[in-house]
Amino acid sequence: MPRIPLLLLCLINTLAGCTMLGPDFVRPQAPEESSWINEGAIITSQPPVQVEWWKVFNDPILDRLIQAAAAQNLGLQVAGLRIMEARAQLGIAVGLLYPQLQQANGSATRVSLSENAPNFNPSIEDNFTNYQAGFDASWEVDFWGRFRRGIQAADANLAGSVADYDNALVSLLAEVARTYIRIRTLEERLGIAYKNIEIQKESLRIAEVRFRHGATTELDVQQARAALANTEALIPATQGGLRQAKNGLSILLGLPPGDLGGMLAGPGKVPVAPEEVAAGIPADLLRRRPDVRRAELLAAGQSALIGVAESDLYPRFSLLGSIGFQSSDTFDSGAGDLFDSKSLFYAAGPAFSWNILNYGRLTNNVRVQDARYQQAIVNYQNTVLAAYRETEDAMAGIIQAREESTYRETAAQAAGRATEIANIQYRQGSVDFQRVLDSERTLVQQEELWLLARGDISRNLIAIYKSLGGGWEIREGHDFVSEENRRAMQQRTNWGTMLDAGSTAGADPAAVTAE
Repeated sequence: MPRIPLLLLCLINTLAGCTMLGPDFVRPQAPEESSWINEGAIITSQPPVQVEWWKVFNDPILDRLIQAAAAQNLGLQVAGLRIMEARAQLGIAVGLLYPQLQQANGSATRVSLSENAPNFNPSIEDNFTNYQAGFDASWEVDFWGRFRRGIQAADANLAGSVADYDNALVSLLAEVARTYIRIRTLEERLGIAYKNIEIQKESLRIAEVRFRHGATTELDVQQARAALANTEALIPATQGGLRQAKNGLSILLGLPPGDLGGMLAGPGKVPVAPEEVAAGIPADLLRRRPDVRRAELLAAGQSALIGVAESDLYPRFSLLGSIGFQSSDTFDSGAGDLFDSKSLFYAAGPAFSWNILNYGRLTNNVRVQDARYQQAIVNYQNTVLAAYRETEDAMAGIIQAREESTYRETAAQAAGRATEIANIQYRQGSVDFQRVLDSERTLVQQEELWLLARGDISRNLIAIYKSLGGGWEIREGHDFVSEENRRAMQQRTNWGTMLDAGSTAGADPAAVTAE
């Protein structure tokens, strides 16, 4: 290669290492609170339980369900496979830093020249075979940081896919716990219904005895039967809801509907929440919640794409080259002399291209990317606000549910005692049967309302831990891809070490390229 083009190319390559178009990403500003609105009631600023928060319920069955869901849920597996896709995309982006076209070629062509051609020369060989083998390469120098910005965008996308996985895991754990609370609530509701059915059967028996002895009319008997049938009607509706809740839990565990075996271990009670909830400080949300991380990474990736778009406004510098061997049997050499030193040919040199007449398309593309970047910044800020709101709503919910539960417990106990008194007085003939009906109806209602309030306490506690972004840490040290999926993918494709647990976002990009 001539000395001047070679020096020019070296200069270009040196300058390319320090030129980066587009903005360098800085975390966007977002509203930041110093304390919780409801702090001081049952909410404390102590560091929250993040890893395995469900264990505050002290329910071994819930613990087993959580573990099974984290290992078997199919939606979570899809999120893990998207991480593998993002790793491969990062590898593509890193590979663009190196020669983009690398092509080996070869041919063996039989040529017969036409004697009737206007430029035919009878002194040359008109029948011969041409042999050629060579290598072509093209390398666009990353002068303006186009490819390095692309790597930044791909790396942010990979880290974002990990944040998506974490967010899916947080949502999954909360949904399993909520479904389990619903199952236990419905089971307790069935218990309440069966207990009140027994109470109402006894009331019906008393009414029938009094009717047979002429102490009352048939009206009492029919009212008692109507009340009993109305309570019995709660059973099939509750059982249907229970079956649907169990089916939903089966899907969360990656199992066919109803295939839970003995995992629930029979009817149980609604798990009891602790008296106090440690929520940490609001600023911790920005570090813990995966969706906040994801929003920040989306902005980071989009910031890099502005530099990619701006690089299209400037000329591109490349190095083109080809080298190979060429021979033919015209001079009795044939394919045997193809790799002889005299058969060697090569061509190399710098080149540039500049899309000048683009009619504003490239400039407007930069504006498009910049507008998308600003959208990502605002989306990040909105995600932070939504995180604060979700947490505050859940805190307000658990405080309200605790207060309500206290009153509901008092009302349920009073309704139970009132039912006992009404039945005693009815046997004695001091009150009519309407008093019994009213007390029994109130008892069913108050016991169910108390049950719902207790369930709301647990559900709001789950919502608090979900809004705090707790639980995703349990995936640390584990593979994103199940062993079954790993084997299937490795049988189809050479994935190298990309499927390993240690191949995560933030790794050296050069290591990804080496795959």
